[in-house]
Amino acid sequence: MTQRTRSNRFIRRAGTALVAILAVVGLVAAYQFFFGAPGVGHFRSDSGRAGYVAAYERAMSALPPPSAVHDVPTRFGTVRVYEWTSPRTVDSVPVVLVPGRASGVPMWGENLPGFLPEHRVLAFDALGDAGLSVQAAPLTSTDDQALWIDDTLSGLGVETAHVVGHSFGGASAASYAKQFPEKVRSLTLLEPVFTFGYPPARMLFWASVSTLPGLPTDWRDTALAKVGGVDDYDSDDAMATMISEGSEHFSAALPTPSPLSDDELAALVMPTYVAIAERDSLVGSEKAADRARQLADAEVLVFPDTTHSLPMQAKDRLNSELPEFWRRVEQD
Repeated sequence: MTQRTRSNRFIRRAGTALVAILAVVGLVAAYQFFFGAPGVGHFRSDSGRAGYVAAYERAMSALPPPSAVHDVPTRFGTVRVYEWTSPRTVDSVPVVLVPGRASGVPMWGENLPGFLPEHRVLAFDALGDAGLSVQAAPLTSTDDQALWIDDTLSGLGVETAHVVGHSFGGASAASYAKQFPEKVRSLTLLEPVFTFGYPPARMLFWASVSTLPGLPTDWRDTALAKVGGVDDYDSDDAMATMISEGSEHFSAALPTPSPLSDDELAALVMPTYVAIAERDSLVGSEKAADRARQLADAEVLVFPDTTHSLPMQAKDRLNSELPEFWRRVEQD
């Protein structure tokens, strides 16, 4: 047997072992993801939190400076909220931004320049997830997600808003709209996982693997790249570093959403804008789009050449279309 043959056989065996290991950890993560007992999200160590906060602050520094920072008490914990307002927008219908998993407020950096000129904007870190919000009581269902969002907005004196959610934030935004429809002037769902169907199995696998503690950095970066739908994951990027730190050091405690029933879809009668990625979607692409078209008053769009990172990849289009969408809603 030649040295090259032995080397190739070793590589094949190592590759098989890697796949087997990932399969096992994926199953464990998926079990925890679906069936783990609800708890309180927390950082696993003080040093892990310190590393995350440093990365978070670096990512936040790329955003326009907020007008105010609020820590709003709710029945489930304290929610960190950033507000952008100006004399022109102080009396506008606010835009409320609900972030995707492990992304927090910094994920909106590419979109804020398009949203700020016409609207007061409120963005917060989700309870139970990595960020600067601090959970104090378990979230046992997506109904609880809606309750803490309502507590937060009530604490800020918001009576009605244009609500925008990405990924898990999309599912939370839909739950809020379902429970408090009178408070939602419009609903925007960007790649909203679980809302119109279950994620594809392979994407759910990578999403589950990315949250495992103790995972080698290269493996975590690979999983996060698969979830984000990017070929070249830049681990030195400020947002990428923050998400990686959060995935490694924060133990999330989030309820798993369920797809909306036909009756629940029919009950969402507010103007709705749905954006779904063409490839590597966690939502289900065209199948999800067909289901979203059951909504009473919806623009349902499949964005070409985009993945689950749609808010960043389609920033120019969203920064143009969403303010126009909100303008039309307010004129009706």
